[in-house]
Amino acid sequence: MRRSAIDKRDHSPGPAVQVIRTSKSANYPVGKMLISSPREIDVVVRGIRKGRVLRMGALRQRLAELHGADYTCALTTGIFLRVVAEAAEEERALGKVRTTPWWRVVRDDGTVNDKMPGGSAGHAKRLKAEGVALEPAGKKGWRLAQ
Repeated sequence: MRRSAIDKRDHSPGPAVQVIRTSKSANYPVGKMLISSPREIDVVVRGIRKGRVLRMGALRQRLAELHGADYTCALTTGIFLRVVAEAAEEERALGKVRTTPWWRVVRDDGTVNDKMPGGSAGHAKRLKAEGVALEPAGKKGWRLAQ
């Protein structure tokens, strides 16, 4: 049986800091790396005010600081943000009015994320509805206006 995104968000393991002793790549240097959790990401994203955005890098930095880590794993943060977004959409489908505003998180280059519910068009539509200025970004869809 397939687990719902709500279940994945609410019942995944908590955050953990791993010590990386040998650099695996530029994305995984030596230091303390945080593996966050969907629940923790949900809490941070709920704190982003309407009409504002947070870039993924800033989200990872904020999470790392909360745990005294040097950095947060980019791969798992992206996966967990998608879980949070899918859980919010499941809740919306169930009639919940106030859900996590996942659309307020954009990529580091300011582009919307095509892997989120509704793709890049859905992501852009939600941001525009909150008054966030966007401009076309070619194949990437939309990005924050300069």
